[in-house]
Amino acid sequence: MVKLLSSLLLAGMLAVPAAAASFGGKYDVAGTNADGSSYEGTAEIVLTSDTTCVIHWETGGTTSDGICSRNGDAFAAAYVLGEEVGLVVYQVTEDGTLDGLWTITGKDGNGTEVLTPQ
Repeated sequence: MVKLLSSLLLAGMLAVPAAAASFGGKYDVAGTNADGSSYEGTAEIVLTSDTTCVIHWETGGTTSDGICSRNGDAFAAAYVLGEEVGLVVYQVTEDGTLDGLWTITGKDGNGTEVLTPQ
């Protein structure tokens, strides 16, 4: 019975993508604004617990900071850009890439953003 439970536990751990184990680190950023223009940059995610973090972006000559949280393959961040508040919701892919949509206070529509682990 112990062998069976150990085997099931090990199989379950192997089924979790490596990216799920840790999402902290540095990322390359590629995105589009709501008007369709593109931007690039970098982001860094610093873990504050198993599911929470802080995030810092440097894109298109601007910087922004936020808080973030992960739940399974969903990853969300609230951030401040200048005097505006924004929200981005990412889907975490198996290779650790974060594929997201973002919006910001006072703007219609949304932009897109992909964070690729460096």
